[in-house]
Amino acid sequence: MEYVTPEGLRIDGRRPKELRRLDCSLDVLQSADGSAVFQMGNTKVLAAVFGPHEVEVRNQMKEDKAIIKCEYAMAAFSTGERRKRGKSDRRSQELSLVIKAALEQTVMVELLPRTQIDVYVQVLQADGGTRVAAINAAVLALASAGVPLRDLAAGCAAGYLEGHSLLDLNFQEDSAGGPDCSIALHPNSDRLVLLQMDSRLPMDTFEAVLNLAQDGCRAVASFMRQRLLEHTRKLAMARGAVRA
Repeated sequence: MEYVTPEGLRIDGRRPKELRRLDCSLDVLQSADGSAVFQMGNTKVLAAVFGPHEVEVRNQMKEDKAIIKCEYAMAAFSTGERRKRGKSDRRSQELSLVIKAALEQTVMVELLPRTQIDVYVQVLQADGGTRVAAINAAVLALASAGVPLRDLAAGCAAGYLEGHSLLDLNFQEDSAGGPDCSIALHPNSDRLVLLQMDSRLPMDTFEAVLNLAQDGCRAVASFMRQRLLEHTRKLAMARGAVRA
């Protein structure tokens, strides 16, 4: 299969350095303190946040900061494969820890001592880039819950196929077996809070792929920030705090 045509187009019509279409919705669940749906192309993720609240297991309580619990799962209908993906799935457990680590560096946990924040992430539709989309959805849900953040953590992936650095891989590209780099970034400080690669690359090629992924994170962060501002303005208008 040809992943980049001589005209420089990918199999879904994008240019090598082009993101998929982004979309998101905030406060989609009334039962949660904060919630969001984030979409990158055909990948769609729902995140729900509960808390901060009292720590459920007392011996896990931290006197100087909040603890974050995270659970990642894929809905059984999220892919074309008819098989169960439960909480016991090893990959789900691994990604729960990956997302938790990124969130612990993003939430100002020191401002919320002796509390617990629960983050639930479910992939509703999977078409590549689920881990970075999950981080984006979780951060938006935390923001909608009013949890204090050091910065927006925005995630994006990039890969290398047929001599081309490609931004925001879809499932077909991700399954081609080329190197894939998934990152999450604090855009204001350019601080990486996640960096995962599933293969080796020469240093110059790795730097090109990493820089492309960072550019993608900045673009995603700009989109997320704009949507949060729009959402905040709508809430303020609904409460009469500002006029249209």
